[in-house]
Amino acid sequence: MESPMIIGGVVGAAALGTRFLIPRWQAFKAYLARPRARRFYPGGFEAVMTRREAAMILGVRESAVMEKIKEAHRRVMVANHPDAGGSHYLASKINEAKDIMLRKGKGGGSIF
Repeated sequence: MESPMIIGGVVGAAALGTRFLIPRWQAFKAYLARPRARRFYPGGFEAVMTRREAAMILGVRESAVMEKIKEAHRRVMVANHPDAGGSHYLASKINEAKDIMLRKGKGGGSIF
């Protein structure tokens, strides 16, 4: 007579434990799948764009070569072009960043 009650208690405890552990396991898996590093710069634009900010906008290093800058500009511009639903303001900032990185615009300065 005692064995059916013990078996029922064990099954009930297992069911309650499973009910408690399944959401915790799913939350743990979602935590592991989350990327560790931030993908985007969290701040806004500076009043005068610096070379560092221009490099962050384009996603290149400050010492990148011209080909890498042009390739990054094209990639970012295709994603944010006003004709494709992007913002005119972002497009102007992307172009300004390219000009600064190629030392054509204000703020880029000269190396000599």
